[in-house]
Order: sequence, then structure tokens, then C-alpha cells
Amino acid sequence: MSSPTSQLTTSSTENLVIRQSTDLHVELDVNTSSPSHTSDSASPESPGVSSVYSGFKTGDTEIQVPDWSNLKVIHRNTLPPRSHFHLYNTEDDARSGDVTRSRASLLSGTWGFELSSSPFKGSRDFYKPDFDHTEWKLIKVPGMWQLQGFGKGPQYTNVNYPFPVNPPHVPYDDTECGRYITRFLVPDTLKDGVQWRLRFEGVDAAFTVWLNGKEVGYSQGSRNPSEFDVSAFLELDSENTLCVEVYQRCDGSYIEDQDQWWLSGIFRDVWLHSFTDVHFEDFHIQTLLNDDYESALLTVDIKLNKAGKTIAATVLDNEGMVAFCGLLTSEEESSTLEVIMRRPEKWTAETPYLYTLVLSVGSVYVSQKFGFRRAELIDGVFCVNGKPIKIRGVNRHEHNPLTGRTVPYAQLQYDLQTMKAFNINAIRTSHYINDPRLYDLADEMGFWVLDEADLECHGFGEVGGDPASYASDNPEWREAYVDRAVQMVMRDKNHPSIIMWSLGNEAFYGRNHQAMYDAIKKIDSTRLIHYEGDQEAQTADIFSRMYTPVDEMIKHAEEKDWKKPFVMCEFAHAMGNGPGAVREYIEAFYKYPRLMGGFVWEWANHGLLTESKDGDPYYGYGGDFQPDEPNDGNFVMDGLCNSSHVPGPGLDEYGKAIEPIQVLGVGGTEVTIINRYDFRTLDHVRCFWELVSDRQQIIGKEIYIPAGVKPHTKATLVLGSLPWTLSTDTWLQLEFMVRDGSKWAPPGKVVARSQVPLTPPRPFMLLKTLSTPGRPRVQRKDGMLYVTISKGTTFGFDTGNGTLSSLTHTSKPDHNLITVPVALDFYRALTDNDRGGPHGPEWIERRVHQTRNHFSQMTTTETESDCTIVVKGRVAPPVLAWGVDTTTTYTITQEYCSIRVQAKPTGLLLPSTFARFGLSFGLRDLRIVEWFGRGPGESYRDKKAAQFVNTWGWSADALFRDYEFPQDSGNRTDVRWVELRTRWGGDGEYPDRLLRARFGEHEGASFSVTPYSTRDVDECGHPYELQKRKRDDHIVRLDWYHHGLGTGSCGPATLPQYQLRTDREFDVEVLLD
Repeated sequence: MSSPTSQLTTSSTENLVIRQSTDLHVELDVNTSSPSHTSDSASPESPGVSSVYSGFKTGDTEIQVPDWSNLKVIHRNTLPPRSHFHLYNTEDDARSGDVTRSRASLLSGTWGFELSSSPFKGSRDFYKPDFDHTEWKLIKVPGMWQLQGFGKGPQYTNVNYPFPVNPPHVPYDDTECGRYITRFLVPDTLKDGVQWRLRFEGVDAAFTVWLNGKEVGYSQGSRNPSEFDVSAFLELDSENTLCVEVYQRCDGSYIEDQDQWWLSGIFRDVWLHSFTDVHFEDFHIQTLLNDDYESALLTVDIKLNKAGKTIAATVLDNEGMVAFCGLLTSEEESSTLEVIMRRPEKWTAETPYLYTLVLSVGSVYVSQKFGFRRAELIDGVFCVNGKPIKIRGVNRHEHNPLTGRTVPYAQLQYDLQTMKAFNINAIRTSHYINDPRLYDLADEMGFWVLDEADLECHGFGEVGGDPASYASDNPEWREAYVDRAVQMVMRDKNHPSIIMWSLGNEAFYGRNHQAMYDAIKKIDSTRLIHYEGDQEAQTADIFSRMYTPVDEMIKHAEEKDWKKPFVMCEFAHAMGNGPGAVREYIEAFYKYPRLMGGFVWEWANHGLLTESKDGDPYYGYGGDFQPDEPNDGNFVMDGLCNSSHVPGPGLDEYGKAIEPIQVLGVGGTEVTIINRYDFRTLDHVRCFWELVSDRQQIIGKEIYIPAGVKPHTKATLVLGSLPWTLSTDTWLQLEFMVRDGSKWAPPGKVVARSQVPLTPPRPFMLLKTLSTPGRPRVQRKDGMLYVTISKGTTFGFDTGNGTLSSLTHTSKPDHNLITVPVALDFYRALTDNDRGGPHGPEWIERRVHQTRNHFSQMTTTETESDCTIVVKGRVAPPVLAWGVDTTTTYTITQEYCSIRVQAKPTGLLLPSTFARFGLSFGLRDLRIVEWFGRGPGESYRDKKAAQFVNTWGWSADALFRDYEFPQDSGNRTDVRWVELRTRWGGDGEYPDRLLRARFGEHEGASFSVTPYSTRDVDECGHPYELQKRKRDDHIVRLDWYHHGLGTGSCGPATLPQYQLRTDREFDVEVLLD
């Protein structure tokens, strides 16, 4: 990395020079075997534009290759990477951690900007002192230029490169170039330095810097920092002009092919640092706990810019008390401080105890918070501080719907606070090192962090040949790979939250990963190294997989003589309505010691706020920012939160599955729980009980939790003061909340909630026997059969097609509430997981969405107590020969209309599953829905644990959830009854109650109410489009069975136990009144 680049070559007749006027599409194939890149200091005599190119001989011709298309130039004139720290003038300033009090000036703000379609177009001499920038537009730094109205706009791809693949070259005529200009004065507080450094925290994708007309250097590696010594160029007493030329693409773009938006610009902060005559170059903190984890050797490797200086070191505990104070003098520039710490408080994600190290030399101070923490394998089990831990994590991309990868600090805090609220304890920085402030927050709040290098080249898998041979197993790319590993570790090495390093993502596997591993271990031997692409863990310290089904994962867990643990670096793909079957993963994690846990993909959708031609705001995805071919559509919308980072139902479900206290069961008055904390007992929580039943809730008392319940162990709670008799369908609800005075969580915070059934529901047959004597009134008129029950509700049947097509009341006989006749239905609007898995495509191929109810026979029987209507028919699609033979029996008494459906699917090409099995119809005047079942949010067969059984009520329009890509939503399951009403409260009769449906003890009954038809939901790609199709009525669905959601958009489809199979017969019933 420190070998010199070749000197600049002036033009001659032998040189091939690419000039601004050249009109070409160039992808040079140049033998670039030498020279290598450099980190030499800049020279004030360096010429300007010509140094952006490096010369290479090919025969007698020297070709000037741009740095950004030259694999041998990664950096020019950058300083060696270091830890992320600021210098301060006083100890108090250093301890504050307030960078506004440091020896640095933030240069971020509003800059001048010009965009050209190529680095060879536009104002190429913009850096010269006499250039006039007054007509330039303005841009915010940090920021992405595509999101500020410049360039072609955002482009999203998951895997594919959005440019022709010819590594290491990118197209010369299709690489936008952003030119930035700002002017600044050096603050008086920084003028006493002897070295001034210009630090860019992140620039996508590559850039060249000039200061006051002189070239400073070049760097690439979008999410890595770059630091330049600008002492020779800086004017202390007059205005400085900083010019930056940013290239949309470079050779590094081939290994920055992450699943996210392609966005460009100076997207993290820019700083001017002032370093004094004697200063710190770097320091590396390591806390080496001994084998009993009681004491530790604190080592601090310190590098100064000068030898023979005395360093003062102070360690403070989290209350500001001095734990150590001493001096260190070394004859060398590098020295090591070693301190034996007796019984230090240890750092974990549950108890994030931080100490503060303050170092001073000469007149400057630095500070760093750190924790005593040891991560290791014990008998192959991943442990921290000697204890096995379970990762309950998420993958987190940097995303903001307005600013892209430029994430405001307030949102960063909000993200982590929300994660904490939902019991998440780990973050994978997918797939690059994040904003450095994230790690400070993770240290303070308590998260395990898998820090990942800025490296992915997934697109090589699409071009043919051995994908590893292009870069990962190509020695020409070794330096580029190693650089990204070293940049990561050097910047982030002092953070206790980081328990593993990762060599990147989806970059196949090759020799360069081994080189990265070796380079990391030379810097930091205390952490394990992860890389999922190393499927056999030849290099990596742990086995890692993505989206492995639970049963396959368990096979790995049950292998004999394993030496390395197993982590799911991505699982439970949270795209759209889902993920389903999360709990199965979590339970396996805790059952098998080898399994470390996993990281859900992913934290939030990546939608970018935009608007339609008519001004409708919406969150855009791939294809919404034309021209943006190729793109991968809405695959970028796959988070537990929406694009505004508002938690969604999937996060509710995941948070419930990973609660640190789980209720395992109830026997008599005893409740068995398990403590799933990794380090804490349950002494910091209290437990309260209550009873929930149909329209009743009894608030109970506190339950005593035994003292000292150890992590990962069970305990028994004894209930007291329960009523002697309980009504049917009564549920015990337990709530665990933090006690007053707890150290690591706010008092009153609910850390876990659980429900278990105590009594069975009321049997369906009992509901049917509770009937008033007498018979309903029957009328025949105009091809209709009308049957009126005692409350005045009249059910009307069309004798020409056998449908229930009318619902009126005697007080308003001409007002038919039914807008769409009742029909047996097997389809739902496709979810993302339906589309991506095998089931949704099969439903479309087998035309489940086109089925119709075909009538063949209708018979009517009247007795002294009821009227029975039997309709025989067949539900079938066009074109195909499969169908479902049905017998629908309507039994109307004085109290209700019973609908019994007996159905038998048959025929060739019968789909293997249905989406649902239930009734659909349209209903007008519907405004309020009340029900007893799971709620208040949506729930499905394999996504329901977070929704508790109770009596709930919502506005009819609010039940449907507007996912950012429209799809089926709003289902409520495990429902005993549902009332469709015109207003809150009131009577159980018309006009307050339009209709009630009761399912009795049937398990898994569901309902949904939506102002959209299934077809409209399927046809619309954005909520604003769907909202324009909003109906005046509502579509009501009463389902006996529902197909689970699964994670088929990228992972296992619906598990067998949650599938609605068609290789069976159906016999179900519901009561309407």
C-alpha cells in the first residue's frame, strides 16, 4: 500500500491521451501489472488534472488510465487508516465526547455543484483558482446527488451490475461526474496546529481532491473514510477553496454491488482536523479477560508522531470515578500501556457498562469509551465473557427516504431505540461499515455488532464462468480486498459492541478472502471472523448461511463432532406481509448449542419519497425512476419497518418471538416460564396477571418471581386469587415489566407479554341450540326467496343461481346491504411471499383467481322450526378441468342463518394449495368492525403470536394495511365472532349492527374487511394507485382456513403445517345473524 506510483508523464506523440472532446464508449483492456497504489504524502508542486491518470506501457504506447478505472490505484496520498477519534485541548472537552469542542471544523453544509455525464465532460478545470463558480447550483453535503435533483436518478438492483461487465473497467461515457466546490476559513482555534488533515467519512464511489488549486490526492472505497494531509496547501489566514471531483463509478464499483440503491456523492461528513506538534496517530484498546473472567489485562497500543514523549492515561468508570491513572514514556513512536484491572464491570449487550479512557500527550487529549468483553469459542459454542449468547439480530442498511444513505443522527438514534423496544440485541452492518456514530450508540445502548467490510460482487454470478475468478480469487484484486478489511478494522477496532468482523457479503469465495482474514488477524486477534460465502468455513471462524429452512438448519445443529458454531446471517426475509414462521427459527436457536441465532433480513424498506405525475406522494422502488433499466422492482422493500422506519406487523411478530421471557405452559395454578436473557437473572422484572374473555377483562395482582432465575433456565410461578369459576374461552395474560431502580432499562417498560388459554371456547352446537321457539317467515317474490328471522333481518336468495344476494331489515325492506353476492372463494391478493414462492405462481397458473361459483341445483325445505335451503354447485376456473364440488346448506331459524359448506376438490391440474377457504361478499353502510379474537393488528396462520385474544374494535377502513407494494393484508385470525356495524356501541340489532358471524370453537377462523377488491389490489403497484380505486362499499371475507405467509420472497415458502392443502375434503359452518 505504500509503494510509490509512477510519476506523471507529459504528453508526447507516443502517448494516447483521452481528451474532453473525445466522443467514445471506452472500456480499456490494459495490462496493469504495475505499479501499485500509494499512501505517500502529497507534494505542493503536484500538477493538477494530469495526475488523475496513471501511465502504463503497452508496447511503445503509454496509455493514460484514469485512477477510477485503474485497479492498481486505490488511494493516492491518503494517510494510513486509523481509529475514529478527535483531538481535544482539555480533558473536560475530551471526556464530553462533543466533537464541536474538538480540534476539528465541520465542513459539511451547502456547497456549489456541477454534474456532467462523464468525467471527460463539463468543467474539467473547475479546481483552478481563477475558475468562476458563481453560476453553479447548490447541493447539500452530506447527501446523494440523485436525491437532490441531479443526474439520471436513483437505480436499484439486487444482484445485477447496472453497467457492462468488463472488470476492472467501467464505461467512460456512462459514469456521471459530480464536481463540488466550497470555501472556508480556518477557525482561530485550529491555527496552532502543525498538521492539518482533511477527512472524508464517506464518498460514493471515488473522488479526487484539490485545495487552493493544488491536487491533494485520490481515494475510493465508498463507505470507508479517507484522510489527507493538507498542511502544504492550507491557507491559515485567508479563504480556502476546496474542490472535489466525485465519480459515479470506478473499478471499486465491481465490489460494491450490494442489494441497495446505486447513489452517488459525498454522503458522510467532511472534517478539517488540526493536529499539534506532538499528537496521537492511533491507539488500540484491548481488554483481555482472564480465564475466570474476573480480572483483565487492559492493553492500549499507542502510536505517536514522535518518539520519547510522555503519555498520561486515565481510566474512569461510568460514574466518572478514576479507576486508573498513570504515565507512560517510550523511546519509540509506538508503545503499549498495560494495566491489570481487578474485577472490572463487564460489558454485554444486556449490561453495557462502559469505562472511559483519556489519553494525553503534549497539549492534546483523546478519549474513548470501552468495555471489558471477551468473545470466543468454548467447545465450539460462541460465548461472550464465558457465557453462550444467542443473537436476536437484524440486518441494517443505511437508509433514509429523503436522503438515501445519508442518515441523520436523530434517525440513527431512533432506529436503535426502536430495535431495543422490540428486543433486538444484534446488528449486522449490511454490507459495509456504517456511520461511525452507530458504533458509539451500540456501545452505549448495548448491541452485539457484526461489522461487515464494504465488499460484495454478487453480479459476477450473472455473467457466466466461475464468478470467483473475476475478483475474489483473482490475485490482481488482492490489494483492493485487503484494503477494505484493513479500513474496517482500523477504524472500528476500539468498540466493545463489535464481536465479529465480516469479510463482506455474496462475493463467492477465493484466495483474497484468506488474505483479508490474515490481514485482520494481524491487527486484531481477539475477535472471530465471519463470511457466509465461505460455505465450508475454510477461512471463516464460524459457519454461516442465508435463508436455510429450519429443518435443514437443525441438521447442521445435530451434526457430530462440530468445531465451529453456526449463524443465520440472513433469515426470515421480511418483505411485504410477513415474515411467517419466525418462531420456529427462534425455538431452534435456543434448543441447539451450536446455533448462534441470526439476523432477520432486513430492518427497513428502502423506498425513496417521490410523487406521481398528478402529485401523489409515495415511496418509490426500482422502476419508479426512469430511465433505470435494469432494476429489481420492489425487492428493495423488504424490511420489518416501512420506508419511514415505522414498525410494521412483521416487527411485532419478531419482537414477540425473541422476548427475553417466554411462557412455556400452565398447569393448574402453576405457570412455567423460561429466562432467555444471556446474562441477567429476572430479579429486575415484576409479573402481573389478568384474565381475558369475551367482552370481559379482569385485572389481577402481581405474581412472585423466584429470586435468582439464571439465564436460559426455567422457573415456576404460582398463581393466586384466581376466580373459582371461569367463563368459556378465558385466557390468562401475563405481563413482565421492569422494576423501579433497574440499571439498564427504564422502569415500567414491558419486556414480555404472554397469553395462554385456560378454558375452551363455547361449542358451535351450543350456539345453535340457543334459539327462540318458532319458525322464520318465508316469502317468495320475483325469483327471490326471502327468509326473515326474529330480529327483523331478512336473508334473500336468488333462485336462479342459488346465491345469498340480499340482506335487508324489516324497518328498511328496500335497502339491500349486500352489494356483491356471497360466494365461496379460494384466492387472496398475492403477497410478496406468495409471488416469490411456489404457491402464488401456481395459484395464477391454475387460475385460482378466476374461479366462479357455478349453480346446479337448489332445494328448499320448511319445517316448524326452520327453513333449509340446499344449493349444489361447483367452483371452478375457466380453461382448466379442476373444480370443487360443493353442497351449501343454509339453515335459517328464528335466531340465525347457518351456512354449512361441504366441498371436495377434484380434477386434473388441481392446485396443491388454496390461499383461503371462505366466503366473500360486498356490504354497504359498514363503518365499524368488532370482534373477539386476535388483535388489534393483522394476523395470519403463521404470523399471529404478537396479536392477543381480546374483544377489539376498529374502523372498517383502518383494517386494511397499506403496504408500500399493495398486497393482501388486514386478516384477523383465531376469531370466535365478528360484528359488522354502523357505529360504536349501541344495540346488537339493526341499524347499529348490520351482521354478525360466529364460528364457535373452529380453530383458525379469520375475517378481513377491505374497501378494495382482490383484483384491484393485485393490479396496483403503489398505495396511491390503489386508493384511487377505493370502493363505496366493503369486501368482507369470512374464512374457515387460511394459507400461511412463509418467507418465499427469498427463503422458505410456507411451512407444511401452515399450508392449506387441497388433497382433502372440507366440512365447515358459520352462523350469521
